[in-house]
Amino acid sequence: MSRPTPPARRLRPRLPRKVFSQVLLMQLAIAAGVAVLATGLFLAPLSKQLDQEAMRRALAIAETTAQDPQIAEGVLTTPPTVDGPVQKEAERIRRATRAEYVVVMDLRGFRWSHTTPSEIGKHVSTSAKEALKGREVMQIDSGTLGRSARGKVPLYDARHRIVGAVSVGIAYDSVRARLISVIPGLFAYAGGALAVGALAAWLISRRVQRQTRDLAFSDISALLAEREAMLHGIREGVVALDRGGRVRLLNDEARRLLGIGDEAVGRTPDEALGEGRTTDVLAGRVTGTDLLTVRGHRVLVANRMPTDDGGAVATLRDRTELERLGRELDSTHGLIDALRAQDHEHANRMHTLLGLLELEMYDDAVEFVGEVVGDHRVTAEQVTEKIQDALLAALLVGKGTVAAERGVALWVSDRTRLPDRLIDPRGLVTIVGNLVDNALDAVAGAPHARVEVELCAEGRAVVLRVRDTGPGIRAEQRELVFTEGWSTKEPPAHGKRGIGLSLVRRLAERQGGSAVVDQADGGGAQFTVVLPEALTGPEPQAALAPAYEETR
Repeated sequence: MSRPTPPARRLRPRLPRKVFSQVLLMQLAIAAGVAVLATGLFLAPLSKQLDQEAMRRALAIAETTAQDPQIAEGVLTTPPTVDGPVQKEAERIRRATRAEYVVVMDLRGFRWSHTTPSEIGKHVSTSAKEALKGREVMQIDSGTLGRSARGKVPLYDARHRIVGAVSVGIAYDSVRARLISVIPGLFAYAGGALAVGALAAWLISRRVQRQTRDLAFSDISALLAEREAMLHGIREGVVALDRGGRVRLLNDEARRLLGIGDEAVGRTPDEALGEGRTTDVLAGRVTGTDLLTVRGHRVLVANRMPTDDGGAVATLRDRTELERLGRELDSTHGLIDALRAQDHEHANRMHTLLGLLELEMYDDAVEFVGEVVGDHRVTAEQVTEKIQDALLAALLVGKGTVAAERGVALWVSDRTRLPDRLIDPRGLVTIVGNLVDNALDAVAGAPHARVEVELCAEGRAVVLRVRDTGPGIRAEQRELVFTEGWSTKEPPAHGKRGIGLSLVRRLAERQGGSAVVDQADGGGAQFTVVLPEALTGPEPQAALAPAYEETR
């Protein structure tokens, strides 16, 4: 069996796809519709106005005719004839006023005059009751002469008694002719308005074409969908600002990194984020590429690019982990250098021990080994007795080794007492590590280089002081050192400097504390960090007991 032939598809006209063509066609259709509507709205009241004018003119002619004393006298004294005085006078008035007809009737409704002589003496075709009752009538009606605008008035005699009525008609064709005569001029105006509208539509469409780059609406819709998917899918924060400096777009990553939501849209960075380097970078007050900034506990890399419409787009990358890894790498390099030095020192000690044994100085060899082992053990025990948090104790022991290899004496103050009740030990490790590293850098190469660390628990607060014997910090620079990106040292291999002290202050302020720098006694710098709510619960009486007891 042969398969049935599918019905032919009916071809339908396809609309143009380009935005320019679609906008132009829509605006031309709107302009044409407005022109037609305006023409109709103008013609409708004009037609009614012409009707009213024709009826008033007919009424005025009827009133003038009714005031002629010959008409009323003729109705009372003569019969309705073609050659009668009423007919002659009515025709004279009709020709003078160019009315379609002037009809005079008696009280019974019989005609005394008419344009057609054969109609004289016959009953009128339309009702005249209102006029015979003494009322004036204006109307559009149809009679023996067709459709006309009519005016009817009562006819009074010399003693002001109603003896009949006068009806005057204006041919409706003349009213329509006047209306039609106006239409060409009206269409000319409408055509001119349509031409101006078409030109404006073309100019607007050209502008839209340039702004949309002659794309189709479907292409623009697809681009918007792709943009939304891309913006919210990438792991990089994007902040778009308009020409007024207000935020107009935030993707999901920017909300996460900046800690803000949709309430920031429509507001300036100063209003949404408050004061800070991040705000200055987004607002364009700080320029450059790969600008480092700290928001909360996050280290961000920001770039800002202006757009053609006067706005800007800023991108944000989370560099927190990279900075942490970089600091760990620096510490690892320092530790490796320390281990190399210790290896060399250990080799020297082993050679010394070997020499003592070869010389059979056994007692001296035992004493030498005891001294070496005891010094290291005493140093670790001194730290752990004063600092019971394992992370902090391990940090300071490691920093002590690094400091010793760099020729710096790292000393934990005798006033140091810190129980193992820290709420955020990692945060305090970051603060102490940054301050100690900065202090070690500050005293590098100085004679009698020394760094002192003091950690005290005061109720639930922790007070940290780090003193050094370096050159110190001038008074005018003591606030600048906490500014993101500010540093007097060369940048490390893994990135830029100027983040450590800024991060210290941010971490302290996040816990409601503070970080300041002053001049230490005897010169150098003293950094003081106060964390008011750093410890959990009330301090137990045995909190300051030694964590380790010396074993022999």
